Amino acid sequence: PNSPVPQNARQARRCRPAVVAMPVLLLLLPIALRPTAPGNRAGFVQMVQPTTRPGDGGAARPPAVAAPAGFVAPKPKPLSMTRPKEQLPSLITGGLALAVRLATGVFTLGWTPRLLTGDDAAAVGVESGTYGFRLGPVAFRDTSPLLAEAVRPEEPLVLYEYEGSPFCRKVREAALLLDLPLALRPCPGARAGFASELQERTGRMTVPFLVDPNTGTEMFESDDIVEYMLSTYGPPRAAYDPKALWPLRGGFQVATATLATLLRGLAGSQRQPNARPDNEAMQPLQLWGYEPSPFVRPVREKLCALCLPHTLVPTARGSANRDALVRKTGVQFQVPYLVDPNTGVELFESPEIVEYLEAVYTVPSR
Repeated sequence: PNSPVPQNARQARRCRPAVVAMPVLLLLLPIALRPTAPGNRAGFVQMVQPTTRPGDGGAARPPAVAAPAGFVAPKPKPLSMTRPKEQLPSLITGGLALAVRLATGVFTLGWTPRLLTGDDAAAVGVESGTYGFRLGPVAFRDTSPLLAEAVRPEEPLVLYEYEGSPFCRKVREAALLLDLPLALRPCPGARAGFASELQERTGRMTVPFLVDPNTGTEMFESDDIVEYMLSTYGPPRAAYDPKALWPLRGGFQVATATLATLLRGLAGSQRQPNARPDNEAMQPLQLWGYEPSPFVRPVREKLCALCLPHTLVPTARGSANRDALVRKTGVQFQVPYLVDPNTGVELFESPEIVEYLEAVYTVPSR
């Protein structure tokens, strides 16, 4: 009733039990990304440009910040931990959260792995800007033919949300399944960050709230948002088994998403006390990754706790964004990868990214 536009009618669906086998170990390695060509079909490349916030007109000048003195971006080290002792506890709880959610969001709809040989295998690699793993005369590559013809948004969908909310998690996971970029506006606890902006816009501090600048659609309610994304940017319903979506439905989703949040110590559910007071006014950062990854999640949590606007470039397995990261960076694929237009810094490696965010976007203690 308080939503600025009429909401879609909910479509009640029964959750049917199913046995879902997903290789969780694939997630314990930093894995892949790929945007394709511009247009309204599979792929997304316009995300590199900072996203204008709904209603701001793009007029305000962002605050001035700079990288720490003497900062040097770390060299990427694919398939390794840069700080094992420091990272291990987070990787364990991140892996448990991943398992509790049955690896939802790790794979796109229609994920299709392939073993390539001959010229197809030879075409995989950093030199050609094509994501995959090559071993001698063969190569492994995964894509999603099902999403190849799905309509793609010209601009990222804007989502007011926060990390710890099970309902916000549902929407973010659905976006990963559909390979949709999200311009995220963190509202920790639905009271901090962009919550005041949300209240000015809608009269409510309720999350999640979706704004689709491509269609002019705005709505509350996680189930309605998921149905909207499926109807607008998903493949035909007859082209996939609806059981693939059951982890997003009903009490199972709420219970397991809440447990995942508890396993992570409610990270990202409150504004960090020493966060800069002007963080909300920063240009949106860009995070390449997929949040179920135990390597990506700490970065997502930190961005939310600091109330930094950011665009999540989805890189679930089968994503159309995997090749793009290889082309952009010129190195073997790994995530997370952060692009900060406020300082001009771009860097890999989860603990180093978190350390960088702490240095730039918090108020030094006196």
